[in-house]
Amino acid sequence: MKIDRINNIKELLQETNTISIDRLCDKFGVSKNTIRRDINELEKQDIVKKVYGGIMLKQNTGEPEPFASREVKNSEQKKIVAKLAAGFVKDNDVIFIDSGTTTMHLIPYLANVRNLTILTTSLYIINAAANYAQFNIICTGGTFYYPSKAFIGSSVLKCLNNYNISKIFLASAGVSLENGVTNTSPLECETKKFMMEKTAPKILLIDSSKLDVSSLMTYAQLKDFNDVVIDNRPPQKYLNYFKSNNVKLYYPDEDKY
Repeated sequence: MKIDRINNIKELLQETNTISIDRLCDKFGVSKNTIRRDINELEKQDIVKKVYGGIMLKQNTGEPEPFASREVKNSEQKKIVAKLAAGFVKDNDVIFIDSGTTTMHLIPYLANVRNLTILTTSLYIINAAANYAQFNIICTGGTFYYPSKAFIGSSVLKCLNNYNISKIFLASAGVSLENGVTNTSPLECETKKFMMEKTAPKILLIDSSKLDVSSLMTYAQLKDFNDVVIDNRPPQKYLNYFKSNNVKLYYPDEDKY
């Protein structure tokens, strides 16, 4: 499938930084015209630029990192986190999934949940969930924010305020004991802060590369979450913090700390 091939190209670029058209044709067994169409799509996503005979990964210029670039970083770890977090979802739940590149991996692991309603600000979540006829999908609308492929603004908050949500799944660009749970976009932080005021259980999904990282704005403290799901056992200082603040921690081969 085209989308799988494009995602694989992104992963290759993360490893090699540059790659030739000939190598891509050989790897995927498709024509140069097909690969060129894939490259055009990657250019539109602003994560590659063309060089003679191939493509290279675009360098960060200080602007918010494009969603398409972020989504392939630590993708296997993010899938581990999403699979664990999916265990929180039960039949008849009404859940909110935010626009993070970890939370987006939840959708395939929810396929067997019955009568599930998904609220989201994320265009990616909408598109992914639309492949499953059994899901009830509620889109918030709002102003489209391209770097995160998400909807933002006051109309988003008005929409979310109308629903009784049973579980809230949030992501973060970085977490630390000093600065809490952070995000790169003030516009998205508004939505995240709003969701943190809801009474429903708040579940944070992070991969271990986010530990001891502080991004632009803090939208919550770690102790404000009911549960934290991560791909690996975190350092002892985090274990101590979660235990003292009654936050349940989940990671592979460990039901909870």
